[in-house]
Amino acid sequence: MRHFLITTAASVALMAGAATAQDSLTLGMVLEPPNLDPTGGAAAAIDEVVYANVFQGLTRFGPDGSVQPGLAERWDVEQDGKVYVFHLHDGVTFHDGNSFDAEDVVFSLDRARAEDSTNAQKVLFQGIENVEALDPLTVRVTLSAPDGNFPFKMAWGDAVMVDPASADSLATAPIGTGPFRLEQWVQGDRVTLTAFDGYWADAPALKSATFRFISDPTAAFAAMMSGDVQAFPNFPAPETLPQLEADPRFKVIVGTTEGETILAMNNAQPPLDNVAVRRAIAHAINRQDIIDGAMFGYGTPIGSHFAPHHPDYVDLTASSAHDPEQARALLAQAGISDLSLRLALPPPSYARRGGEIIAAQLRAVGIETQITNMEWAQWLESVFKGGDFDLTIVSHTEPLDIDIYARPDYYFHYQRPEFAALIEDLNTTVDPDQRSDLYAQAQKMIAEDSVNGYLFQLAKTGVADARLEGLWENAPTQANDLTQVRWTQ
Repeated sequence: MRHFLITTAASVALMAGAATAQDSLTLGMVLEPPNLDPTGGAAAAIDEVVYANVFQGLTRFGPDGSVQPGLAERWDVEQDGKVYVFHLHDGVTFHDGNSFDAEDVVFSLDRARAEDSTNAQKVLFQGIENVEALDPLTVRVTLSAPDGNFPFKMAWGDAVMVDPASADSLATAPIGTGPFRLEQWVQGDRVTLTAFDGYWADAPALKSATFRFISDPTAAFAAMMSGDVQAFPNFPAPETLPQLEADPRFKVIVGTTEGETILAMNNAQPPLDNVAVRRAIAHAINRQDIIDGAMFGYGTPIGSHFAPHHPDYVDLTASSAHDPEQARALLAQAGISDLSLRLALPPPSYARRGGEIIAAQLRAVGIETQITNMEWAQWLESVFKGGDFDLTIVSHTEPLDIDIYARPDYYFHYQRPEFAALIEDLNTTVDPDQRSDLYAQAQKMIAEDSVNGYLFQLAKTGVADARLEGLWENAPTQANDLTQVRWTQ
């Protein structure tokens, strides 16, 4: 572990910066969002800036993961979950001054589910049969089949409400209904939000918030120590957390996320289309070594694509336990020797650090890798959209997203009709016990097929000025919700 000295000058700078920042805040982020439109981009960094701050949906996630009212103050469930009637808050306006009403809900949902929609989570809306405005404050959504999970789906960042007048320019000029509006985006450096004077609900304590993009762990630590950044909700230098925790100026906030961190495999690419090869890779991996080496002990091992804190989680880590001999036997069974695979690594430290460890573990069973470090935009374009990869490491931070395995065109290209049927049953099942059973079946199926190498659940390791309160401890979705953040002195 590296050790750092705190200089007197740095301490003075921190105190001086905080003293003038009682209604403003600078937060650190590892990745810069490629754009600021949550309805047209897949990057988690988009929601980390705009979720609950700039944009709002009919419902929203609370810090405990519960589904709470958003722009809809309440909703009625009719026909056993086939019809939802949303009752909207009155007096809501967009940042451009246009009023928000039921017609905007019709526009937003129809836009998201349209054939030419670019929404990264279009599947959230595929069950919608019709959306109609009953009056300016009432919307009726009719589904093709009962869906007890529909309010949950409407809480995603991809389901926020947008203004028809500005919908085509959200990527660079986001217009929402939230408590903050975009003030400035200096690409490559920062995004600044300021409080929206026309906000319909309680005004936030903060007048402004700046998100600074700092990907280098050493630079992130230095920014916290100097006071240039007062909070880093997803801190990229976990090796320094003990030092920060011992400093009374800071508090370390460790919680959970929805981030299933996986070694994703291109199931359409030979020889990864062979389940024996995928199982060999899964058995070559030592999860705890990755957690210790890349995350300094922060993370929970997983054996399928499901969060351990969820009540329906099934612990399947034993089915793909570290077993190099079994890995070699499976490769021999598949007739594979001298295997070399491409390993694409996006910028987060869990990927870059974890990739080096995984490469060594694969080498130990006879699999070589050619590592390519990619910037986020490149990874999204070539890997996520283009499918041009063999292996990659990424954390899927969307909540309860095991349904992505039912999408044959999704980037790891898993195609099993039985799994798609499971998810279809899940989408139309309301009974909690039946849903739990279906979730268990889904977890076991993708674990048995070794669709991907399941590594660990990403921990939320944050650092903040000790005088700040209101930051989320856990991350039920990818968000830095500033609505309750305030300085205590």
